[in-house]
Amino acid sequence: MENAVYVLLGLTSVVCVAVILWRGWMLRWSTVVPPEIADALAGCHTREDVKAVRSLCAKHPSPLGRLIGLAADRLDWPKADNMDSLETAARHEVVHLERGLVVLEVIVGIAPLLGLVGTIAGMMTVFGDLGQTGLNDAAKLAEGIALILRATLAGLLIAIPSLIFWSYFSKKVEVLAVEMETLCDDFIRRQYRDPKA
Repeated sequence: MENAVYVLLGLTSVVCVAVILWRGWMLRWSTVVPPEIADALAGCHTREDVKAVRSLCAKHPSPLGRLIGLAADRLDWPKADNMDSLETAARHEVVHLERGLVVLEVIVGIAPLLGLVGTIAGMMTVFGDLGQTGLNDAAKLAEGIALILRATLAGLLIAIPSLIFWSYFSKKVEVLAVEMETLCDDFIRRQYRDPKA
């Protein structure tokens, strides 16, 4: 039983590290909000400038590029309809940015519990042996207790970094979403400045 718990804790730690590396790579600022597109948007004031922005969006595939490309393709739509479709697409992009974070959230919950299961299983074994042999060797008892508490420690050492990175990535997704919303909103406002548009 204890060995199975340690195997599960090991697998949990591997999954945790893999998700942290994956999300860290995918949530880089330059991957989500490429500076080339952000700079082009700052200089995009008329519908004539939109062609250059579209080509940059195609050159730099990213969540921001997809949203701006969608809005640029629908500039002949009424502003309200374009904004509605952009909001729907933005929600999808945010969901994609949040992929994998639920795994870290689950690990935060289960790692300490797995450690506790290992500790309880170990204590049952140690006290079961103690019942048969009696309390003749206190050093052996202390060694057994130290061994079983390692499961709790392992669970906590997995859960703590998971919690830190889950919180960090969740906040980063929020910040990236606000930045994309701001850039998209500015783009739409500039393109629909003409009251006839």
